[in-house]
Amino acid sequence: MALLKLNSLYTTFLVIFTTSFTTLPLSSSSSEVELLLGKIKPTLQGKTENLLLSSWNTTVPLCQWQGLKWVFSNNTPLTCTDLSSPQWANLSLYEDPSVHLYSIQLPSAGLAGTLPRELGELSTLRSLYLSVNSLFGNIPLELGYSSSLSEVDFGNNLLNGSLPTSIWNLCDRLISLRLHGNFLTGSLPEPALPNATCKNLQFLDFGHNAFSGNIPEFITRFHGLKELDFGSNMLSGSVPIGIAELSLEKLNLSHNNFSGVLPNFGGSSKFGVEVFEGNSPGLCGPPLRGCNGKSGLSSGAIAGIVICLMTGVVVLASLLIGYMQGKRRKNGDEEDEEELEEGEEDVETGDGEGKLVLFQGGEHLTLEDVLNATGQVTEKTSYGTVYKAKLADGGTIALRLLREGSCKDRSSCLPMIRQLGRVRHENLIPLRAFYQGKRGEKLLIYDYLPNRSLYDLLHESRAGKPVLNWARRHKIALGIARGLAYLHTGLETPITHGNVRSRNVLVDEFFVARLTEFGLDKIMIPAVADDLVALAKLDGCKAPELQKMKKCNSRTDVYAFGILLLEILLGKKPGKNGRSNDYVDLPSVVKVAVLEETTMEVFDVEVLKGIRSPMEDGLVQALKLAMGCCAPVASIRPTMDEVVKQLEENRPRNRSALYSPAETRSEIGTPF
Repeated sequence: MALLKLNSLYTTFLVIFTTSFTTLPLSSSSSEVELLLGKIKPTLQGKTENLLLSSWNTTVPLCQWQGLKWVFSNNTPLTCTDLSSPQWANLSLYEDPSVHLYSIQLPSAGLAGTLPRELGELSTLRSLYLSVNSLFGNIPLELGYSSSLSEVDFGNNLLNGSLPTSIWNLCDRLISLRLHGNFLTGSLPEPALPNATCKNLQFLDFGHNAFSGNIPEFITRFHGLKELDFGSNMLSGSVPIGIAELSLEKLNLSHNNFSGVLPNFGGSSKFGVEVFEGNSPGLCGPPLRGCNGKSGLSSGAIAGIVICLMTGVVVLASLLIGYMQGKRRKNGDEEDEEELEEGEEDVETGDGEGKLVLFQGGEHLTLEDVLNATGQVTEKTSYGTVYKAKLADGGTIALRLLREGSCKDRSSCLPMIRQLGRVRHENLIPLRAFYQGKRGEKLLIYDYLPNRSLYDLLHESRAGKPVLNWARRHKIALGIARGLAYLHTGLETPITHGNVRSRNVLVDEFFVARLTEFGLDKIMIPAVADDLVALAKLDGCKAPELQKMKKCNSRTDVYAFGILLLEILLGKKPGKNGRSNDYVDLPSVVKVAVLEETTMEVFDVEVLKGIRSPMEDGLVQALKLAMGCCAPVASIRPTMDEVVKQLEENRPRNRSALYSPAETRSEIGTPF
């Protein structure tokens, strides 16, 4: 039998117990022990000693090695029922050929290294559970050459690169393969054996990665599948008909870029809309919308109907235009008066008319109060100036004077102003009133909040600045997400923010975030709205699709939120740097860190303070969420409701700091 040199720790152990030997004939258990101590343990734990893995030590009985299960040749589990017996005294089980490693179970173990290729050399290993850690790098192709592996779970780590083809070498034995929540890319590889059926495979979870290409047809041969998850990837093409022929209990194909007609899954009762939502608008069929071309009418009949409808529309439009022109000539300037609705005031000033529109919470304001307030400039933008204005009664309001010519005329913008005035949410700064003067000047009137912007809190170095640990940053991010979700789905008519950035987030002493400037792009003339898009580019939060289309929407808001969340996590300023003139692309910074296997180094040092496990505290999940929001394809980005849900499900464990007075530095902190 071949001889191996043992590492120094193992040799020391043998000197203590067997002084007459310096080498040892390898049995099954001794070779596995050597692999675990010499290769697998150092690679899994990374650069720092892991508490769980510290039990992997030759001075500790095998049955007490954390996360490992051993069995005898007859499949009887190895237990620590009698540590006083002679076999435990001399620890002979380290070289007992009847003892085999059966399972490695280390979920949420704080692992921060890479996947060792030596895992494939553990000839008796059946199950490998390493989920919810911070493992990075590629899945080693050697894993596919394991002779007994049947259950693999690498979910919620930082693994990247493509899936090795060799993984399907495990096909005949595989029961479950879970890779959910990593950074895996590329197309799904075909098995080397063309007729592979993976007859025992029941659970296949590739969700929340960045896989691209089509769903390969070979998946439809896995007839034992019960659960199949391809959700939140970049897959495209049609959904194979064979998927519907599998006896699936759970299915997730949402948030990809699938198109075409869905196969018949046995009616809408089996799988709901949520299974397929977030794909290309071209995806159709039950339970989604019906597909074009399904009508029983002939093409000629359809064409006739369309022509008749178009003719009717033209006639109706002509009559309507004539009516409106006549009405305008008759009524003249009376149109403005008809626009006033319940809840508005028509107020006359001493030297001319002005209109003050009041909303909930602004009923106490009068036109005299607004015009006689003494102002101090707090911010200037390309489309207006913000003033901190003191009222005669001692109160303070914030006035945003819109630049002349930047805003649409009153009749065009008033409906949107009314809509903004009805918005009330704890994470949004409410509009209290709107004023337009005789000469067309326009004022937006808000509560004045003496809070600092998120931009200042993240990037300004000064004494007394609150410490922004992860719990506080998480609360801020969640507040922003809730505010945006309310704008997108909580109103009768959705509102796009259009200018999501850290300068437009105010944070109070309890770390409650409040968004301002929402919906302003909708009241601007096109040229000024284009300037807002250009400003988003300078700030690094411009969605790729805004290169071609100028109008913001909910998906461009999600992209901007993703950049903002990366700014919160990394502590870096996105976009153009005023000093060096460099452009910082935060998603690229993260991608490079993942590829170079330095992901944990990308976080702001203040975020990591007090964090025991980045995975258990939701830090890694937040990074993945931010990258998902910044997906270049708009259709695969999550909605803000989904963002809120994920942030709520992955809260930091220690949140006591959120309910105590703000902790402050005694000195200027480390610059970001």
